[in-house]
Amino acid sequence: MTDSAPARPTLDDATQAPRRIPSVERLVGGASEEVLTTYGRTAVTEAVRTILAEIRVQGGPVPDEAAIRSAVAKKLAAERRPSLQPVFNLTGTVLHTNLGRALLPRSAAEAVAAVMVQASNLEFDLATGARGERDDHVEGLICRLTGAEAAVVVNNNAAAVLLVLNALAMRREVVVSRGELVEIGGSFRVPDVMARAGCRLREVGTTNRTHLRDFAEALGPRTGLVMKVHPSNYAITGFTAEAEPMALHALCQEHGVPLAEDLGSGSLVDLAAYGLPPEPTVRAALARADVVTFSGDKLLGAVQCGIVAGRKDLIARVRKNPLKRALRVDKMTYAALEAVLRLYLHPEQLAEELPTLRLLTRPQAAIDAQAHALVPAIAEHLSGWATVSVAECISQIGSGALPVETLPSAAVVLTPDGEGGRRGAGGRCKRLAERLRGLPVPVIGRISDDAIVLDLRTLEDEAGFLDSLSHLSSPNDGAPGRRAC
Repeated sequence: MTDSAPARPTLDDATQAPRRIPSVERLVGGASEEVLTTYGRTAVTEAVRTILAEIRVQGGPVPDEAAIRSAVAKKLAAERRPSLQPVFNLTGTVLHTNLGRALLPRSAAEAVAAVMVQASNLEFDLATGARGERDDHVEGLICRLTGAEAAVVVNNNAAAVLLVLNALAMRREVVVSRGELVEIGGSFRVPDVMARAGCRLREVGTTNRTHLRDFAEALGPRTGLVMKVHPSNYAITGFTAEAEPMALHALCQEHGVPLAEDLGSGSLVDLAAYGLPPEPTVRAALARADVVTFSGDKLLGAVQCGIVAGRKDLIARVRKNPLKRALRVDKMTYAALEAVLRLYLHPEQLAEELPTLRLLTRPQAAIDAQAHALVPAIAEHLSGWATVSVAECISQIGSGALPVETLPSAAVVLTPDGEGGRRGAGGRCKRLAERLRGLPVPVIGRISDDAIVLDLRTLEDEAGFLDSLSHLSSPNDGAPGRRAC
């Protein structure tokens, strides 16, 4: 009896997988005309090579050509998806730093679009035909709304503070109350900014109590500036004291030292008139200081920028500082800021036309009614995922703008379905939150007590919200944010 010859390997053997992988040319040549037109042959070829490389590394059976082309199309679509994209901010924080802060009104978006697609008179005086100053587009409006003599715009309020310190007190002392040496998001500390600006910090008073005499004792020939910093991200209560603002300003004038105040959020209107927690206005601050710095995308409700407003002679020094050019803003920022500032000229319609103020002033009853009306549709889309209910909640004005002030609101609460009690609830909650973040327009809420809380104070596009939820896949589908076929 003779030994039989060994069986020859079949095409199904994993050892033959590399020989069965289709060629790049074959896969690209078989790509649909739509894919080639949308992404271009170069991008399609690169994606095919990447997918084939992954198949070789993974080993095992090779997918058929249709599956490979599908993987290529998905990869191309993912690469084409913008990194910066719209989301539904249902966190309960209206001015959310991580989610873009203030929403622009339609008029501002249109103004930005207009200057984006064609040339503009950014630094060109149409009346004289000579070179212009870019701050001229908004300086008049800022002065009219705040009572300032002059103003400049830079890329954010931290830049505004840095520029003022460097322009007015470089190599000199800046006197600040110890209780106002704050740190804001991203470990941005006032003492560090002063050091970078080339100034020497002179602390006065204590953390909770600083008196006028503390400032008086610190003023001298080496003093370049006295600075007040609005503690917009924290509050000290109890046994406290601070120098009376007008008396401090008079003391500074007596010694010939400028007084600067960093307002941070920078409200242009009296928020108390709208039923909101009171906040110092820029106009009020300028009555007790020579220079005021404030943000454009917080309570002002415009685009990210920093504004320096105040005495004409001091603003002239700020404008001439070399850092001003390094910190300047572009034409789109001026277009958006101008459009928003013009809304303040019509105060009767401001609460309706300015998104920030409109969202902050929404009554709880209206939000609660919206939540109850949406529950049936939300429950349908969340079937198998969570039980949907309505609850009262608290909204936050902003993480860096009145963070300790809250507003009554209403939320849709998603309590994940599943067995295992509270032990597994946290995992199910995180899984659902991940799916919500993977929707065509991601939905961002907050997790509390093993449930996802969607605060509806900031929800205006109900149709878009429900449409995005309609793409939520089954809990058993492994593809986040995609409906099962």
